[in-house]
Amino acid sequence: MKHTDLKQQQQHTLYLEMCCKNEEPSLPLHTSIALFLLSYCECTSFKVLLVSTKPASSQSLRSQLPKSLDISEIQLEDLPMLVRSCHLPAVLDETGRYCRAGLAVVLRHIINKTIEADPCRQDVLALLGFKKTCLKACAEVSQWTRLCELGIPSAVEEHLRNPTDQHLQLPPTILHLENKLGEPVKVHNDDKIRRQKLQQQKQKNTSEYPEAPGNPDSESPLASDGLELKAALAKLSVDAVPSPTTRENSEIRKVKTTDLPPLEHVFAEGLYFTLTDIVLLPCIYQYLCSLQTHAASALAQLPLLLCWYSRVQEVPGVPRAAQSCGMVLSTPQAPRSGPSSPVAETVPTSQLEQECPERTTQAAFVGGPRPTMTKLNENGIKAVFSPHPCPAWTLPWDNLPGAINPTEGKMSDLRAVRKRQQLNNLVVMVTELARPGFTVVDFCSGGGHVGIVLAHALPDCQVILIENKEESLVRAKSRSAELDLANIGFIQANLDYFTGPFQIGVALHACGVATDMVVERCIQAGAAFVVSPCCYGFIQNTVKFTFPRSKRFQETLSYKEHMVLCRFADQTAVQLPPDRRHIGKQCMGLVDLDRSWAAETHGYSVRVMTMEPESCSPKNNMLVGTPLQESRLALTASQQ
Repeated sequence: MKHTDLKQQQQHTLYLEMCCKNEEPSLPLHTSIALFLLSYCECTSFKVLLVSTKPASSQSLRSQLPKSLDISEIQLEDLPMLVRSCHLPAVLDETGRYCRAGLAVVLRHIINKTIEADPCRQDVLALLGFKKTCLKACAEVSQWTRLCELGIPSAVEEHLRNPTDQHLQLPPTILHLENKLGEPVKVHNDDKIRRQKLQQQKQKNTSEYPEAPGNPDSESPLASDGLELKAALAKLSVDAVPSPTTRENSEIRKVKTTDLPPLEHVFAEGLYFTLTDIVLLPCIYQYLCSLQTHAASALAQLPLLLCWYSRVQEVPGVPRAAQSCGMVLSTPQAPRSGPSSPVAETVPTSQLEQECPERTTQAAFVGGPRPTMTKLNENGIKAVFSPHPCPAWTLPWDNLPGAINPTEGKMSDLRAVRKRQQLNNLVVMVTELARPGFTVVDFCSGGGHVGIVLAHALPDCQVILIENKEESLVRAKSRSAELDLANIGFIQANLDYFTGPFQIGVALHACGVATDMVVERCIQAGAAFVVSPCCYGFIQNTVKFTFPRSKRFQETLSYKEHMVLCRFADQTAVQLPPDRRHIGKQCMGLVDLDRSWAAETHGYSVRVMTMEPESCSPKNNMLVGTPLQESRLALTASQQ
């Protein structure tokens, strides 16, 4: 009994959404995906709670809930604070202070916990792919993660809300996936496999046409020769496929790499079954079942997707996991003839690019920033820096516990000195704004340099660190544990997945558009912000943001001209000539002036200032924004 109680205390709690559809409980796709992975991994390391916004029973969903799992129900208002502040799914650790949120982060954690419980599960470890990076890049920067984590689940759920709409086209994200499955595969050490494929093609063509030379280009685009499938199944231990012990003949070895035949997809990311396939299977299962019922002719538009769907069903463990989640797998068949359904209309490539945009490719720049700066100057726009209110203020570093010192974050002494100077600037501005009971959020927190200092300096405030990289956040959690801080929490998630209330947002060296994301999130929450931007050269139009940000800059500069400013704003390194650094500083000021004016249209007062001393960082700008109402209250208080 004691052993059971200890195991329950060490269990992580997984929170999954349960919604209502036509007054009946149902499972969103993100929930179905998480349950499918738990079943595939045979993972029992989690207590699973289904979260509903209104009283409801999951009894009608029993066929979709794996019997091996410990599943209960909980109401939204009863969630722990950290979980309530995030998009589901989410996992809370046994301390109640470390929350993982978002589909990809949660799924990778399930895999890691499975391997931790049973290191022999190499099939589960293989789900993370080469170098264990499958779906590791956050959706904010990775088109592939965004497509799998957000795009396809959202598109399928939108389709399922009205599957009989005769004017509905195939979702652009589904077509995007179909196109991806037709692209050549790039895998580690693919040169060897491609040479084997060339040799196999030549042998096949020679046996079929002994009097004619082989033509590798005549092969089907669906891996019809089976070499890719054999390689994939060998890794999954489906078939015992012995590795060739003989080298290719000299003719094959002499063929240039560029002339070798490409490899075709077996699974979503290439030759091998990964977490991406786990994510896609419940989505595509529901989508294909709906098409089979309501628009079967549209299936003819998705031959590669149907081929992928058939192959996934051959993976050991998939049929068992599907059955436990109430999925009846089969491969839908497109009608061989008949009128084409409106659903099957092809979406133009331009629309595909709009729905699934790549990161914007910047055009080649010619010349320096002076013409752009002159243009702004002629329109009365100059970089303006507000005076620093406390230029000499510093934390009592010598009297602080060692775990607060940035050297605890594994950096050199020289860099630690500069880091302390940077922290002085942010902490003094936050403490000026903070009041007892405030929640302060350290966005893009990294190893917790800012958040840990704030939690120690503001014991009457709650501090939350948000970071996507697990390694950094675990290091921050370890440092805070040494200090026994009771007012700190940790959320491993994309910035977008944090939805909780807070009064102050802070970020030190938020890279590129991350600065704009932090400012936007603070504006949405009506919170003050203290942000130090970084990596101006990485700024570019994204799904959520376009540049310039403010109306005055938009009326004066084109996107390309603004990108000139961003590029040269990165020219502030200490090894550059002083005049070049000065121009870089002015460009930084102009880019941040644009940001400040954009925030002011939402009722904010924003100051752009320079951190002290300026040498603390080449990226030494700091944006301090407060809602105007809060600014007036602070002014009144200071005058009394």
